[in-house]
Order: sequence, then structure tokens, then C-alpha cells
Amino acid sequence: MSQVEESIVVNVPVSVAYNQWTQFESFPEFMDGVERIEQRTDTLTHWVTSVGGIKREFDARITEQIPDERVAWTTVDGEAKQAGVVTFHRLEDTRTKVMLQMDFDPSGPAETVGDKLGFVRKQVTGDLERFKHFIESRGQETGAWRGSV
Repeated sequence: MSQVEESIVVNVPVSVAYNQWTQFESFPEFMDGVERIEQRTDTLTHWVTSVGGIKREFDARITEQIPDERVAWTTVDGEAKQAGVVTFHRLEDTRTKVMLQMDFDPSGPAETVGDKLGFVRKQVTGDLERFKHFIESRGQETGAWRGSV
């Protein structure tokens, strides 16, 4: 099992950053390699990804969700094996630190080599930078789900 931990500061209030992160179907707009996400229930999402020429489909279950604080998940079906949490930390009224921690299990030689070369860490860093640009350029979230899990 491999681990990635990355963070970024976004210049929006914590509620705006959190609310946007709950809009899973918008992830393809800022996550490279995510082709589609379907929100099937309040706690179940279906992902279609294509990273480095490797296409995957899997389901992920939200295991914990606390408004303005954290969203945790784990895969439950499909080839991708991962679990993680994203946390939101208020720095100031209009600045938020978004921290993502993820455990994942590379599958096969290509993913193992990519992991060793830091490809996943670079992917996560890039996704967080694109999230920052996405939410700051909008100035507001595209929607919100404020339920707790």
C-alpha cells in the first residue's frame, strides 16, 4: 500500500471549499484522468478514470462526512483499491487549507513503476492546483451537500 499526502491553500471561505468538494460529479472539471463520476446515493459514487492509458471503473463509499471539516472514502467495488480523507482547515475568513491524504494499492507493473516515480503524488498535486484555480475563479461553489455521514 502506498500513501500520498498533499495540501493547498485556497482563497475562499472554508464552507465554499467544502461545499464544492461535495459536488463529486464536477470533479472531471479539475481532476485530470477522471472522466466521469455518478453520485448514486448520498454515500455511493461510481467513478470512470483513465490515467496513463489505464482505464478503470470503481465504486467508492463515503465513510465519514462532517460539514466544513472532512470527507473520507474507500473503494468498495472495481479494480482500484484506495481510501482517503480530505480535510478543510480555516486559516482566515477567506483562506482555507485543503489537505488530502490517500492510501492506494498500485495494480500491475505499470502502476507500480508509476508510483515509484512519483506519478500519483504529481497527479494529486496537479488536481489540487486545478481545484484551487477552479474554485477561486468561480468565487462560489457549484452546489453543496451539507449532510453528515
